[in-house]
Amino acid sequence: MQFPLFRKYSNEKSYFIIDSKNSFTEYKLNPSGLEVHKIEAKILPDRVFIEDMIALKDGHWLSVEELEFKSFLDTHLK
Repeated sequence: MQFPLFRKYSNEKSYFIIDSKNSFTEYKLNPSGLEVHKIEAKILPDRVFIEDMIALKDGHWLSVEELEFKSFLDTHLK
């Protein structure tokens, strides 16, 4: 598997970049701007969350191309 991988929620308010099986960054759009959360999986629930994102489990995440991910950041990081 080649990293990074890019995901988003279907509401397009959160985008994710998965750097490895143990880390990801979430970019979450809210009324006051863009929140950035860097997660390093140190406990089992975090590792399972990343595995689920990678597998697109239960339709919670959508796969996106790097270009769409960068466009989201360019639009909201200004």
